[in-house]
Amino acid sequence: MELRLYNPANLRRSCLTVQSRSSKTPDSDRNCEPESLQFRKLSKKDLSRILRTESAIKAVERKSKSSKYNNLWPKSVLEALNDAIKLNRWESALKIFDLLRKQHWYEPRGQTYTKLLVMLGKCKQPNQATLIFELMLSDGLNPTVDIYTALVGAYASSGHFNEAFSIVNDMKSIEDCKPDAFTYSILIKSCIKLQCFDMIDLILNEMLQSGIEFSAVTYNILIDGYGKAKRFEQMEKLLTEVLQSGKFIPDIFTFNSVIGAYGGCGMIKEMEKRFDDFKEIGLEPDIMTYNILIKSYGKSGNYKKMGSVMEFMNKRFFSPTVVTYNIIIEIYGKAGNIEKMDEVFLRMKHQGLKPNSITYSSLVSAYSKAGILGKVDSIIRQVQNTDLVLDTTFFNCIINAYGNAGDIERMMELFSAMEGNGCKPDNITFATIIHAFRAQGMMDTVKNLESTSGRKLIG
Repeated sequence: MELRLYNPANLRRSCLTVQSRSSKTPDSDRNCEPESLQFRKLSKKDLSRILRTESAIKAVERKSKSSKYNNLWPKSVLEALNDAIKLNRWESALKIFDLLRKQHWYEPRGQTYTKLLVMLGKCKQPNQATLIFELMLSDGLNPTVDIYTALVGAYASSGHFNEAFSIVNDMKSIEDCKPDAFTYSILIKSCIKLQCFDMIDLILNEMLQSGIEFSAVTYNILIDGYGKAKRFEQMEKLLTEVLQSGKFIPDIFTFNSVIGAYGGCGMIKEMEKRFDDFKEIGLEPDIMTYNILIKSYGKSGNYKKMGSVMEFMNKRFFSPTVVTYNIIIEIYGKAGNIEKMDEVFLRMKHQGLKPNSITYSSLVSAYSKAGILGKVDSIIRQVQNTDLVLDTTFFNCIINAYGNAGDIERMMELFSAMEGNGCKPDNITFATIIHAFRAQGMMDTVKNLESTSGRKLIG
């Protein structure tokens, strides 16, 4: 099934009387422009599933506003709730949950409350999480360690550490709900994510005083967190301590975290040293390890070593994956080596691997930077003839390509096609469009777009 361009994009274009001031630069690759944009975004099966999911959530959500729906079919309500939770649509999920509680057949379950609390944590809604917790108590359920831990996570992920620690203290006084290694790991992960490293030692000391042993997960969270934050001294200190004490045997996750931290910062010597160290203690690299090496060497411009890794993979019967090829395509694209990038792309397809949105985004960005707009047209035609699931990043890349080339009309066609294919514009989308309009001196058009989009774009 084809999803055609929304040219009832009068929603967007009625206000955009675009007087194209572009000076389109013709190139040999660009003979003609497609008359319309048609993206075969999803297979019939996938599209049907998504439409059913959306329809089910909305239908059940509408019924939550009425008091007469108190004996609905259990499967429809429960599936709609699960779908809303998976999609992190917390407002819909809570409305459906309210409807669920009104059903004659409703029985409160701790697992449902846990899922809701975890979702609310991801959506940074700690206050809603507290209301759900109180609702659970009113339903006559006793909290479990998992439920308390989910509530701790809901507060910690939003940076409300005082409340999170207060809940942990409450847990200590309940015999069957004492905090465990997973509870503290959630706290540590939140501290790392929010760069609150000064609190980590307090958490670790509390774990020791409570007699809770550090698990492999705890050590790996710390090592990975220190590495990503470029706190290499702390990462090395912890790694040395655990290796010497024997409390924790590094695994492949440790391996990849450490070399990824060094490689990502261009610290190639340190990366290679740790690679050899891990090999010496019996750890064998996996495909992710090799991808990290390829990306690290490529980013540092050491294409010879990048090629050596590829050869080594081949000898060890490690087949490059889509991720591997995406890394190499991005590296050559950013370096402006279009010929080599195209060669790798062809090799990827000959190997039978299916390019994804990341692949095409890297190609478009490279062609745009090199000023080869005809190749961007070619990528769009390829995408139109596949069942590729497009995303906002891909549309941002092609919008940016035409915007930079001054082809305002084409850029706005793609902007309309973006929403028509279920991809929501983000701040990057609007910033790109503003930049293109400003370059053409079309500030009135920006103001018109601002009024129809309902968001502030200027100033």
